[in-house]
Amino acid sequence: MLLLLGNRRHLPTALHDTFMAGASFLLALYLRLGDEREIGEHLGNTLPISTLLCAAICFVVFSQMRLYQGIWRYASAADLVAITQAATVALVIFYPLLFVLNRLEGMPRSVPFIQWLLLLALLGGPRFLYRIWRDWRLGLKVTVKGDNRIPVVLIGAGDRAELFLRDTRSGPSAQYMVVGIVDDDERRIGRTIRGTRIYGRIDELPRVVSDLAKNGVPPQRAIITYDRLDGAKMRRLLDITDRLGLPLTRLPRLADFKEGVQDKLEVRPIALEDLLGRAQNVHDKTNVAEFIADKVVLVTGAGGTIGSELVRQIASFKPSRLILVELSEYALYQIDLELAQHFPAVARTALIADVRNSDYLNLIFAREKPEIVFHAAAIKHVPLAEANPEEAVLTNLFGTKCVADACAKAGVLVMVLISTDKAVNPANVMGASKRAAENYCQALGQEAPLRGITRFVAVRFGNVLGSTGSVVPLFQRQLAQGGPITVTHPDMVRYFMTVREAVELVLQASTLGGKNGEVYVLDMGQPVRILDLAEQMIRLVGLKPYEDIKIEFTGLRPGEKMFEELFHFTEESAKTPVERIWLASPRFEPMATLSRTLTELREACDKHRVRHVLEVLKRLVPEYHNHPSEKI
Repeated sequence: MLLLLGNRRHLPTALHDTFMAGASFLLALYLRLGDEREIGEHLGNTLPISTLLCAAICFVVFSQMRLYQGIWRYASAADLVAITQAATVALVIFYPLLFVLNRLEGMPRSVPFIQWLLLLALLGGPRFLYRIWRDWRLGLKVTVKGDNRIPVVLIGAGDRAELFLRDTRSGPSAQYMVVGIVDDDERRIGRTIRGTRIYGRIDELPRVVSDLAKNGVPPQRAIITYDRLDGAKMRRLLDITDRLGLPLTRLPRLADFKEGVQDKLEVRPIALEDLLGRAQNVHDKTNVAEFIADKVVLVTGAGGTIGSELVRQIASFKPSRLILVELSEYALYQIDLELAQHFPAVARTALIADVRNSDYLNLIFAREKPEIVFHAAAIKHVPLAEANPEEAVLTNLFGTKCVADACAKAGVLVMVLISTDKAVNPANVMGASKRAAENYCQALGQEAPLRGITRFVAVRFGNVLGSTGSVVPLFQRQLAQGGPITVTHPDMVRYFMTVREAVELVLQASTLGGKNGEVYVLDMGQPVRILDLAEQMIRLVGLKPYEDIKIEFTGLRPGEKMFEELFHFTEESAKTPVERIWLASPRFEPMATLSRTLTELREACDKHRVRHVLEVLKRLVPEYHNHPSEKI
């Protein structure tokens, strides 16, 4: 018996189910035949043997179908399905064997059907009654503790709301008491979930809160249960809860469970990515996984925000080897250690190297033989690039040139240049140097048929939320210091995307076939006003803009634009096979012409002739405006 059960804790359940199986047979006969005398006349001496046979068969079938492993406290529809399947299989086996034993003499034909119904009731009834009793007991305990719980209102009346309501009633340690729900689905308004009423639409939250307060249960927090909520609705909701003085939090999304299933639905603060003016883009990675698997992949700038996320995702696709190229010793150490911990099976090489050193790059490429290259190394901080234009040009343009030349020489399959929306009609050195880098890769792509098989593509995207040097970490530091938060101009807008979106775009671009030199752009929806972002970040920590935390306007910094663009007016945009990824038609310049300008620019950079650097950069990128050379 214990061998069949596999676990002593299952023994009480097994004994219960076995007893109920035998009882169901006797009860079915009684209900059909009427009394013991009638049963005896029909079955005679075979009744005890038949009853034991039924119990034994059910015991074995239930054990094999793991019916005993279900926990009665959490009995559900899935358990009812399992009971139905197990009871059906057991009786399908029992009655043919009973036929062999006594030819079913005197057995009415309706008995098997009656027993099947009884067996379902006798097995399922106690389980569900036990759960109802436990829920009632625990609910009673929580009610007694009600004064200590935080009254909350839920935003959204779906499955996650029901799960949270169940969790809040799972024991006396519950922290929250749900006093009401709001939802934009008109069909749900006025109905209840686990006894909690859905009072109205999200826009009616102020009225709902007021009514609940009049009834003596004013909510102290609002919790979003939606898995996804578009940025515009999220910002409107944040404004409403801010006026009501309600902290706004959310339940974790499925993507938040990175280390297995958690026991409780932990309430979390609103993430910055929730405030995007659009839903986050999620792409099918099947083609990416197939493209990267078993290939040697090299990533420059592997320790940066984009580079490190790139190597994490690439490692998950099982490349044959991963080459990490990074100038910062500490950043390289960090990402190499992380890969060793989370992807120990992926072969990797960590190299301290400067992308401006062409000789060493050529040596690396000859030795490691990469097949795919992602070029993420760059100087991207706009004010620092303005203050050090020759260094920005040397890294962003000539560093890219060194990597691209090495790719062409080594016969790399594809090189993906990570560019920026600031490369379109650039107003700063960073954007102009990135556009020049795009220009070189496009020109080299036209030379590729003569020099190798490398396909060169570039990827443009906007500001990455939380990346080093971006506005979000700056605002977070200023908030931690108690303010003020500094915004350059009240009308400045920017395109924003998450790190995951940026990396997915880069990976997708590596797989898209097409012309050499193409530029891919993510549809990032509407740009976000920097002032709105600052105000929302203040609200996220439960403070009020301009009252608790001041916002100061400092004026545009050197090289800053009021808004960014994704396409140059000469670039035609076209859809790609990947949803929300667009293609900008290449703008080619003959390599012979480009090479002469690059030679002059490199000499100016090496000699730190800043005025000359800017002048040549202007010739190289004619749309580069706000040229400050006359101020130098």
